[in-house]
Amino acid sequence: MPRSPSSPAFWRSPLRGPWFTSVLGVVLLVGITVLFVTGLLSYAAYNPNLSAVNDKTPDKGILGFYLFSWPTRPVWLYRLTQGVHVTLGVGLIPVLLAKLWSVVPKLFALPPARSLAHALERLSLLLLVGGALFEFTTGVLNIQLDYVFPGSFYTLHFYGAWVFMAAFVTHAVLRVPTALRNLRHIRRPSPLSSPEPGRLSSPEPSPRPSPRPGPGPGPASVSPDRAGDRPGAGEPARPEDELVSPDPLPPTVSRRGALGFVGGGSVLLVATTAGHSFDGPLRDTALLAPHGGAEPGSGPGGFQINKTAASRGITATETSEEAWRLVVTGKGGTVRLSRAELQELPLRSAALPIACVEGWSTSDQWWRGVRLRDLAGLVGYEKDAPGVLVESLQRHGAFRVAALRDNQVRDPRSLLALFVNGEDLTPDHGYPARVIVPAAPGVLNTKWVARMTFGDL
Repeated sequence: MPRSPSSPAFWRSPLRGPWFTSVLGVVLLVGITVLFVTGLLSYAAYNPNLSAVNDKTPDKGILGFYLFSWPTRPVWLYRLTQGVHVTLGVGLIPVLLAKLWSVVPKLFALPPARSLAHALERLSLLLLVGGALFEFTTGVLNIQLDYVFPGSFYTLHFYGAWVFMAAFVTHAVLRVPTALRNLRHIRRPSPLSSPEPGRLSSPEPSPRPSPRPGPGPGPASVSPDRAGDRPGAGEPARPEDELVSPDPLPPTVSRRGALGFVGGGSVLLVATTAGHSFDGPLRDTALLAPHGGAEPGSGPGGFQINKTAASRGITATETSEEAWRLVVTGKGGTVRLSRAELQELPLRSAALPIACVEGWSTSDQWWRGVRLRDLAGLVGYEKDAPGVLVESLQRHGAFRVAALRDNQVRDPRSLLALFVNGEDLTPDHGYPARVIVPAAPGVLNTKWVARMTFGDL
């Protein structure tokens, strides 16, 4: 009789079993929790409650309950949290795929629900699988700058994360006790990948015979690699036994070996991604990361960028000394400043990195320009400078306008930068002037600044 995916005999891999699935589940439990927390921190760093121009999820409601004022210290805070978020997310892909492979028989199991608890578990599993694939896929497409999903990445990824985490928590509550019991009571597997000559494996008989018939005459023995995957004689069947094939193929690798293969894949992805958070030789190892490899150009401006002047419609004519003016507005009125007039104001320097939502970052660059709080002082805010709305000359792309909090404006290292590493800004780094703020996401460090409005946002 032909087998269907709903039949346990359809799935014949000897690797599937509660121990293998539980190990992967515990790794994902820890890893995805870190991903979720760092993702929420990234969302908070965008200051979505500050201004509508920063809020890409205006209908979030109670989902924004935790939002707080993003700090400016330490300066590497966003570089750390978002670097961990992206690198860990990429590194967990092999673990996620192995986990989905290990539980795929449950997706086809019949009947669909044997009880209310089982129905909740099946529903959480479907949402978990769909949510995981959606979140990891959209995340990878975004960091590779090849995003193809309709709609805003921020909106889809944010709401998708909450749906996924709701399913994840539900599934964890239902399954973590079982997973921990499996890890505690199931013996660790013995290697099957180094069999004696002429044999696939040489397992010793288990002291506990399997209640299921083996492929040959007589009771089937259970290898140490599978010990504990099935109940002993007289024991009731367990839900996790659905993962164990009643007619497995001969093993060609142990579960320990399979876990090593999955772990090796994760290590390889981390090793070819993490370098995008560093400069120098390590950046050359970021083969799978956005902007990996050699730095764009050389000299004082030879560090990473995310958007070029040409891609945002910036022309040399409008940024020339003759044409460009910075318009600064506040309760004390409006001033217009040329680049030469800005250079006559007190200039300050700060060593700050740039960190982007895609996970890449630079080391500290040496910026020089006018402090934001000094610009606020020009328009009536000599003390207690407020937040500021910054507008760019750019014509295309998100965050043409961005808002900064008062704590960001007041930080003495927050600058309207005119120079970087001892030279004028290059066109791609925001010439004639750009904002640079400690610990802020890269898109809030507005380039090609045209107008700054201090006060009510």
